[in-house]
Amino acid sequence: MDKVRLGLIGSGFSAELHADAMARNSRVQMVACASPDQQSREKFAAKWRIPRTFADHRAMLELKEIDMVTVGAPNYLHCTLVVDAAAAGKHVVVEKPLAMTLAEADQMIAACKKAGVKLMYAEDLCFAPKYVRAKRIVDEGGIGKVFHIRQLEKHFGPHSDWFWDMERSGGGALFDMGCHGTECARWLLNKPKVKSVMASMNTYVHINRTKGEDDSTGIIEFEGGAVAVIENSWAKRGGIEDALEIHGSDGVIYCDLVRGSSMLTYSEKGYGYAVEKAPDTKGWTMPLFDEWWQYGYPDEMAHFVDCVLNDKPPLETGEDGRAVLEVMFACYESAAAGRRIDFPYTPAYPSRPIESWLRSKGR
Repeated sequence: MDKVRLGLIGSGFSAELHADAMARNSRVQMVACASPDQQSREKFAAKWRIPRTFADHRAMLELKEIDMVTVGAPNYLHCTLVVDAAAAGKHVVVEKPLAMTLAEADQMIAACKKAGVKLMYAEDLCFAPKYVRAKRIVDEGGIGKVFHIRQLEKHFGPHSDWFWDMERSGGGALFDMGCHGTECARWLLNKPKVKSVMASMNTYVHINRTKGEDDSTGIIEFEGGAVAVIENSWAKRGGIEDALEIHGSDGVIYCDLVRGSSMLTYSEKGYGYAVEKAPDTKGWTMPLFDEWWQYGYPDEMAHFVDCVLNDKPPLETGEDGRAVLEVMFACYESAAAGRRIDFPYTPAYPSRPIESWLRSKGR
């Protein structure tokens, strides 16, 4: 096999990221895409020159010429789509968060193992060039023993309406973006076990739009003593903020995925696009150059393609995605109870892990 033949599930924002990354890779052939939204599907296929389209993902999965699929669909569909792809013998890349519950995560992992296909968890921060360089410095001992990590991602809300619906998304700002900070910290520390989690969250701005939290802070204590602080918000105005701090006994590293890679720009009239989640382009703005590369998406997908072509284990697996879910769900219980949640951890509400926090808010 000299190329991975790809099928894409979805035609929205996440699928656009996947298509953009795969289009840069000479070892990928985009064969087909599937989405129930005909207008969106046809527009997506035309933009990326994908020859075949399907309304039903199961019909696409019947194509023998597809080796791997990417899942860029709403969270509540992840389990079904991954299990169906595994049954069809396709390797799978699935967007974060891995699933809506730990039981779903276990089902997905088991289905892919049974089928002998790779389940690859799309955590782009582990491939963002700045963060990769930072980890190399950490691994070389450049800042001594890491004891504190702070990762934040904040903006004024998601790009698709389904994120606001807890039945389809499974959680608010924490579940949407805390996945990134959690796995980034695990990766930087070489994936130690979690010792405890404590969190605080509330809905400050979007109370009329969602039952979920629009601002959150989580504190993760790892075995070995390191602590990670994960800050996430849908309530921050002025565009996206995405940054990382790594504190060690002999130094510190600061990384900013947006501001340090942007071009300070002033426009009286405004222009087409500056950066993800920026609401306006009039006045002073900071447009990114090659935004998706800064976030790590092309390198992430190139890694997954290489894993399929050369039968290598992926850096980010279904098990990693499950470990992240445990932290997210424990954060909701911590915020609801106002106390630390120790690990090993079992959700109080396994079928709907955000339920403890929603009940504490009377929602």
